[in-house]
Amino acid sequence: MLPPSHSDEEPAGLVAKDTAGDNARNGNNEALSVSEISALLKRTVEDRFGYVRVRGELSGVKRAASGHVYLALKDENARLDGIMWRGTAQRLAFQPEDGLEVIATGKLTTYPGRSNYQMVIERMEVAGEGALLALLAKTKARLEAEGLFAPARKRALPYLPDVIGVVTSPTGAVIRDILHRLADRFPSRVLVWPVLVQGQGAAEQVAAAIRGFSALPHLGPIPRPDLVIVARGGGSIEDLWAFNEEAVVRAIAESQVPVISAVGHETDTTLADFAADRRAPTPTAAAEMAVPVRADLVTQLAELALRERRAVLRPLQLGRERLAARADRLPRLETLLSPQAQKLDDLSDRLRRGLTDRTQLACGDLQAASLRLSLPLLTARLDRARDRLEATGRFLRSLDPDRVLQRGYVRVTGPDGRTLVNRADAAAQDRLSLHFRDGALAAMPLGGAPAADAPARAPAKPKPAPRPAPPQQGKLL
Repeated sequence: MLPPSHSDEEPAGLVAKDTAGDNARNGNNEALSVSEISALLKRTVEDRFGYVRVRGELSGVKRAASGHVYLALKDENARLDGIMWRGTAQRLAFQPEDGLEVIATGKLTTYPGRSNYQMVIERMEVAGEGALLALLAKTKARLEAEGLFAPARKRALPYLPDVIGVVTSPTGAVIRDILHRLADRFPSRVLVWPVLVQGQGAAEQVAAAIRGFSALPHLGPIPRPDLVIVARGGGSIEDLWAFNEEAVVRAIAESQVPVISAVGHETDTTLADFAADRRAPTPTAAAEMAVPVRADLVTQLAELALRERRAVLRPLQLGRERLAARADRLPRLETLLSPQAQKLDDLSDRLRRGLTDRTQLACGDLQAASLRLSLPLLTARLDRARDRLEATGRFLRSLDPDRVLQRGYVRVTGPDGRTLVNRADAAAQDRLSLHFRDGALAAMPLGGAPAADAPARAPAKPKPAPRPAPPQQGKLL
């Protein structure tokens, strides 16, 4: 039977009276206050739904200044308000966003201030891998729109870093693989920043390590690395989720040091890979990207040194080759001298023939001349030649200055044997020679001016013009 309704009772009066009802369980019929009924409802709900797991889509996610997170879980027919206290929100392994399907675990309670019920969430997980992939795609699209994955932001890795920073777990196989590979290729100084690589707080530690390496001073006691490797081994998408967190992605994008992302295996991809300057398929491959092979460098340096020596010697070698080529094009000595030698032979032959012809011609002329010669002709010629010779002799004797000495004249000469013809020249000499017809006599000049009554010297007679030389006798040949 249904309980009697209040409409069957007496009409309500002006002043309230105690009426029997559910409050009778309290031992009285007094009315409950709002606070009392709210407290009863709160206890009832919390006792009945002390621990529940609810699946729904997040809506109206809001983080208050206090750190608490307010949200709602909804499906196509209903909505359930929820709250997550600051400590619980800080332990979340992902960033709650609107539209993400989750499974929330907690307890139901009421909020008397608004006379509604809500869920105090103590644990929240993404509802399956599909929902996690949807969250990943949504986060990627948002960060990509900000330009964090743009190729223009990528920086070139240093060719040979002095210091390499590694952000990874200090106890896993990843750091051993990296150190072993670096030792094989090119031993380098490595700084390890130990972090959690999965689970609660992993994303915050990884982001803090990346920013910590960038904040190191260049010349400090701990040098700032030239390259940072963010590494983790393989795993499921849930295991690698810390490297999909926005905090890690932004830390990599803001890093002052080039970053290599080496998270998971070759088929694993995280948002850290898109933000990093280079992505390595494995941590070992990241070590190979970080440094070259020392043996290859030694070989390359030796090859460069050889090329340098070749480059230095190349001009000399080219000069030699050009000189040899030009020398080959030059004519040989025999070729250069052969025309002159031939010309010399030709001239020698012509000279020989010319001498022979000239001798034969002279012999012929001599024979012809000898045929024309006769004794009377030769005698006549000799007579004419004798007459010319005698005439020349007489002419020479007439010009002899000592010939007049036979007639009583004297010839005066100075010390140098020069004939003196005037008194001034004779007075200037320290001694004189007087030539007579029978010999010479030495004399000293007295000097002084000539006497006034001294007879003037007769002007010298002009020398007769020399007689023309008699014609020479012609050559016989």
